[in-house]
Amino acid sequence: MILYLHGFRSSPQSMKARLMGERMAALGRGTEYVCPQLPASPKLAMELALSLVDGVPAQELTVVGSSLGGYYATWLAERLGCRAVLLNPAIVPRQDLQKHVGATTQYHSDQPFEFKPEYIDELRALDVPQISKPERYFLLAATGDEVLDYRDMVAHYRDARQHVIQGSDHGISEFADYINEVLAFCGIDPQARAGGGQ
Repeated sequence: MILYLHGFRSSPQSMKARLMGERMAALGRGTEYVCPQLPASPKLAMELALSLVDGVPAQELTVVGSSLGGYYATWLAERLGCRAVLLNPAIVPRQDLQKHVGATTQYHSDQPFEFKPEYIDELRALDVPQISKPERYFLLAATGDEVLDYRDMVAHYRDARQHVIQGSDHGISEFADYINEVLAFCGIDPQARAGGGQ
């Protein structure tokens, strides 16, 4: 099972989330892909994520997280003992998001929401100073990320599997080029035929 967690102000309509869903469906495994709309509250977001994977064995679960979703994915992987794929993950989002406290909108719908001051403390409670088992992590980081510094990502996920993309951007515009690598880390054969045919 893959649980995809989008970034701040994003949604299941993000390019990467849709690509992952489409590929899983094409492989006949659409029911094993879940991408919820996360609430603005980090605490509620993690409660929702935990409820969606309740009962799924850790060895059968991978959490894929983009930006703030990567921060969430790290906390979940440490708590559940599952794999995590991190796409330009936020490392210290409580600092980056301090300036976004207040009313804002979603990227894909202009739906308004409020990022409350107490959410900064909720983010702090999810901090993972150091990952415990690097082999469970796969980092995809772009040197051209205009929002976050890829060097912080590389340092934080030291000893984990890493693919540093030269150039690109925060959204990893050419994510389609890397999706097979991501699926393979998730334990899914990206070349398999739907229906399990030979």
